[in-house]
Amino acid sequence: MKIISIEVFAAQLPLLRPFIVAYDVYHELPSIIVKITTDTGITGYGEGMPDSHVTGETFSSTYEMLVKDIGPLLIGENPFDIEKIHRIMSSAVYHAPTAKAAIDIACYDAMGKATSQPVYNLLGGKSHETLTVPYVVSILAPEEMARQAAQAVQDGYTSIKIKVGDNPLVDVKRIQAVREAIGADIQLRVDANQGWCDAATAMRVLKQVEDCQMEWIEQPVLADDLIGLAQVRQKTFIPVMVDEGLHGDKEMREIIDRQAADFINIKLMKCGGLYPACKLVAQAEMAGMRCQVGSMVESSVATAAGAHLSIAKEMIFSNEMVGPLMFSQDFGKLNYQKNELILSDRPGLGVEVDEEVVRRFSVHSAVIE
Repeated sequence: MKIISIEVFAAQLPLLRPFIVAYDVYHELPSIIVKITTDTGITGYGEGMPDSHVTGETFSSTYEMLVKDIGPLLIGENPFDIEKIHRIMSSAVYHAPTAKAAIDIACYDAMGKATSQPVYNLLGGKSHETLTVPYVVSILAPEEMARQAAQAVQDGYTSIKIKVGDNPLVDVKRIQAVREAIGADIQLRVDANQGWCDAATAMRVLKQVEDCQMEWIEQPVLADDLIGLAQVRQKTFIPVMVDEGLHGDKEMREIIDRQAADFINIKLMKCGGLYPACKLVAQAEMAGMRCQVGSMVESSVATAAGAHLSIAKEMIFSNEMVGPLMFSQDFGKLNYQKNELILSDRPGLGVEVDEEVVRRFSVHSAVIE
């Protein structure tokens, strides 16, 4: 089986409501959809969701790199030769994980369809039967965040994740208000998205909310400050999760060496797709660290890929596959039932991609043959 063409679509997906994190406000999100076609007639879909604040890739750079630098090198390659494909991509460009993830996911989709297997069977089979997702609350006034969190609990969610990081003083009030609103039995995850910058600021906040029973604090310091992250972990009993500070093997080795985190947040857009993500899970397992699969707020395509990884690996205890719940339009459909994502057992990703929707929201497209 050989790749004979690659189509690349650069689209903007509209959100139901603004998504507000410490470093930006989003009203729509960029999505790069990749479709590979093989000489056997099998197609595979992948997605890249670039975030310039996290990987340094932009909407336009990811599209251009796929069209001009990566895609042409993969014509004639076998999607099953996934290690070779990653070697070709890495030889062409350094880093650029989002562009590589789009190709990687499309190859796994094609592999699953060629073997009549869901992607999770290509990754080790089912380790979990269900995937429970949290409700994510953007940065807002404390009372509004508390109201949204309480409503989510009424709607059946058992875990609430809140975004903080734009103002440490207000963040204390946000965390306290949400915990009071949801009660003691609901999981509360807090993500600062680097917003507290340094260990001293992070500890000032955490000392004031120690009684809020947080499941963990995610990325309380700047991404490159693994020393500061380790200091936070040493000084608080609240578990620490690394997100933006972990991309691939290089950071993983340093996190393990410095004992900088309790948990790691793996995102396909940060590490380059499912193949490198599996290597991160293996390293985490050797270090005794549990994993979460996070999301850049992706459409159903990349979300499905993350879900397949989540359900296949025992070390992955948490996932945040919530992207499709946040868009007013999507390229496909996943099955959410209250706070659970029910993953399809259809071959490949199990997502029926609506190309009409892809083309409607695309601002650029190209065919590589």
